[in-house]
Amino acid sequence: MTNWPYPRFIAHRGAGKLAPENTLAAFRHGASFGYRMFEFDVKLSADGKPILMHDATLDRTTTGKGRVDALTLGELAALDAGGWHSPAYAGEPVPTLAAIARYTQANGFMVNIEIKPVPGTEYRTGAAVALDALSLWRGAGTPPLLSSFSEVALEAAHQVAPDLPRALLLDTLPADWLERLRQLECVALDANHRELDAAVIGAAHSAGFKVLCYTVNDRARAANLLSWGLDGLITDAVDQIAPQS
Repeated sequence: MTNWPYPRFIAHRGAGKLAPENTLAAFRHGASFGYRMFEFDVKLSADGKPILMHDATLDRTTTGKGRVDALTLGELAALDAGGWHSPAYAGEPVPTLAAIARYTQANGFMVNIEIKPVPGTEYRTGAAVALDALSLWRGAGTPPLLSSFSEVALEAAHQVAPDLPRALLLDTLPADWLERLRQLECVALDANHRELDAAVIGAAHSAGFKVLCYTVNDRARAANLLSWGLDGLITDAVDQIAPQS
């Protein structure tokens, strides 16, 4: 991308740990601290609808049990996705990608959609999420940034929606990380912040890529990364790390 439109400060899963992750309540809470961009995880329901959920199973963050993709959208809608966090959020629903698109566009927010397939559904999830994102954000101005740890999912997204920008998520940096970014025609590296230093960020920039990182919750570490030219910092600590331009 010749013009990088995204802010440097990105709220992780809405408002990180201050509200139930990947819910509209978390987005609203993150926005209350001035955040204008949100990272969140998307996978498919049993009937192929994109919904927000990090885990492959429902047990940790909902009243459901078992695989996320064993339930239809209607069945997922009946679950409580907030009570696990605290009583104040009891009854919070599992949001659809369409609901998040409506909320963020109405408020002028930007998004980083992490394609998070249930194991074994990488290609189908990458293609479906990218196609829905293309439709939901058509004409919205700033497109969503797609990211994934799954290179299969990113390749599928590339095939069906080549104009949507993509970032490769890496927990550790392999020797060929730059080549992987080129092969997938990504615009950015999105790495574990512990893998980054000034040299890595400089190498990415020299090769024409932007650099994002997750999940930075320490203000001193955030300041170091930004001083090295980091383009996007994903954080849970929305109440501690104030977003700046």
